[in-house]
Amino acid sequence: MTAPRLVLVGLPGAGKTTVGRLLAEALDCGVVDSDELLEQESGTACGELFAALGEPAFREREEAAVARALTTDGIVSLGGGAVTSAATRALLADHTVVYLRISAEEGVRRTAVDDSRPVLAATDPTARYRSLLTEREPWYREVADLVVDVDHRTPPEIVTEITTMLNQSGDLPGAAATRVRVATDHPYDVVIGRDLVGEVAPAVAGASHVVVLHQPPLADLAGRIAEAVRAVGIEVTVHETPDAEDAKTVAGAAECWDVCAAAGLSRQDAVIGVGGGATTDLAGFIAATWMRGINVVQYPTTLLAMVDAAVGGKTGINTAAGKNLVGAFHEPATVLVDLDVLDGLPRPEIVAGSAEIIKAGFIRDPRILDLYEADPAAALDPRGALPELIERSVRVKADVVGQDLRESSLREILNYGHTYGHAVEQHEHYRWRHGNAVAVGMVFEAELAHAAGLLSAAAVERHRRILTSVGLPTSYDGATLAELVEVMGRDKKNRDGHIRVVVLSDGGDGGDGSDGSASTGSTYTPQRLEAPAGEDLQTAYDATREA
Repeated sequence: MTAPRLVLVGLPGAGKTTVGRLLAEALDCGVVDSDELLEQESGTACGELFAALGEPAFREREEAAVARALTTDGIVSLGGGAVTSAATRALLADHTVVYLRISAEEGVRRTAVDDSRPVLAATDPTARYRSLLTEREPWYREVADLVVDVDHRTPPEIVTEITTMLNQSGDLPGAAATRVRVATDHPYDVVIGRDLVGEVAPAVAGASHVVVLHQPPLADLAGRIAEAVRAVGIEVTVHETPDAEDAKTVAGAAECWDVCAAAGLSRQDAVIGVGGGATTDLAGFIAATWMRGINVVQYPTTLLAMVDAAVGGKTGINTAAGKNLVGAFHEPATVLVDLDVLDGLPRPEIVAGSAEIIKAGFIRDPRILDLYEADPAAALDPRGALPELIERSVRVKADVVGQDLRESSLREILNYGHTYGHAVEQHEHYRWRHGNAVAVGMVFEAELAHAAGLLSAAAVERHRRILTSVGLPTSYDGATLAELVEVMGRDKKNRDGHIRVVVLSDGGDGGDGSDGSASTGSTYTPQRLEAPAGEDLQTAYDATREA
C-alpha cells in the first residue's frame, strides 16, 4: 500500500483544497480531496449529502472515503469535520499531517458567501465557527505533525513554509516545530520545537557579522549557536552580559554598544539574544538603537522569556525611576522557542514563567485555564501539557500584538497583573522573579475589580486556586499601599496623572478588541479601570496582604 506524502486538515475556509493543489505542483505529485471522493461516489454535493443523511451517517461514509484517499501517493486534503471521527484519527496516526489553523474571524470572512457548508449554517455564524474551533482544535492538534497559521498569508506563502519544513526535517518525523506568525507591519515567526540551533543561521542570512549576547550560565549554548552561524561564513562575536536584571542598565547597554562597534556591525548585520527575559529585552534594545535599528534574533531560555519577553517587540532597560522606562518597539526577525532548554530548567523558573501563561488564559484563552485546573503537575511538565500551554500563550500574544504593536489600545490587556506586579518588583529591587510579582499582581487586580463591582468573588477565588496549584504566590506584605501606589503612579499606561489598571469583568463579550476587551471567546472581559477609588485600592491591598 502506498502512503500520501502529506495530509492537510483544518476548519472550513482554511484553504486545504488550494494549498493541497499548490503543494502537489511544488512536489510534483497527485492530490486527492476526500470531499471530492464523496461527491464522485454519491453524485451529490457534500453539503446536500450531509443535510440528507445527517451528521452520523455522513461521517461513516466520510471514514471510508478517507481510508481510500490515504492509499494514494500524493497530497490528501480532508473535510473540515473528518477528524471528529476516532476511526479517521486512528487512520492518520502513521501519516504526516499538517493542520492549517485559521481564526474564527478569518474563517467566517472566507466562508460567509459559501452556502455549500451546512455545518456553518447558524443565526450567528461567528459564534458557530468559534464553537467548531473550540470543539475540533484538540483533535487537529492530536493528529498534526505541523501547525501552520494561515491568517493574513497567501497560499504560496503557506506552501513555502510547509515545503521548507519538509526539507529541514526529512518528512517531519515525530513532532515537528510549530510556527506561529506574528502578523505586524514586519511579520515574523515564533518557531516552537526542539533542538532549534540549526534554525539560527537561516534567521540571520544576509548578515556579515553577528553579536551573540548571553547570560553567564549559557556559554555552552551560545557557543553552539556561534559555531552554527560561523559554519555559513558569518563572523561572530560572543559577549557575556551580567546575569538577570543586572544586565539591563545604562552601563550594560553602553558596554554592548562598544562590543557592536568593535565587531564592526553594520545595518545588514544582527544581534542574537540568548537567555531569559532580561537578556532578550537587552538584545532587542541594542538592536533597536545600533545604527538606528538592525535585526535581532531571540533565543529565549526561560519559560517567562519564551511566552512573554522575547515575543512582541518590546525592548528596554531599567533606570532608578522604574523598569523598562527606557526602550523601543523593535520587532525581532525570528524567535526560536527551543523546548529542549526546559528539560534542565529549575522548577522555580518553570513556576514563575507559568504566571504569564495563566495571564493569557484569563484575558484570552480559557482552554489554558482548563488545562491548569485539570492537571497542575502536567502543566509544569516539559514533556506533559507545558508545550501546548506555551504555544497557546504565544498565540494569544501574537494575535494581540498583530493588531496593536505599539500598545495604543488592545495590547494593554497583556499588562494584566503588571501594574501592581511591577510596583512589587521595584520595591523588592528586582529580587523577586517577574512571574511571581505578576501572579500577586493578578490577584490584586482581581480583588480591585471585585471591589469595583466588576468581577465575582468566585472569579477571584479561581485566580488564587490556579496560581496556588502551581506554586505561585498570591499575597505580598512587603510594602505599604502608599509606597506601592507611588510606584504605580509612574506606570506607562497612566494618563493625566491618573492610575489606569487592566482588570477583568465576568463574561467574555466577543467584541472586536477596540476597547481593550477580549475577542476570541474569553471567559472574562479585560478592560481599563480609570482612576480606581482609594477605598477600592485599600480593599484590594488588604485582601492581597492576606497569606
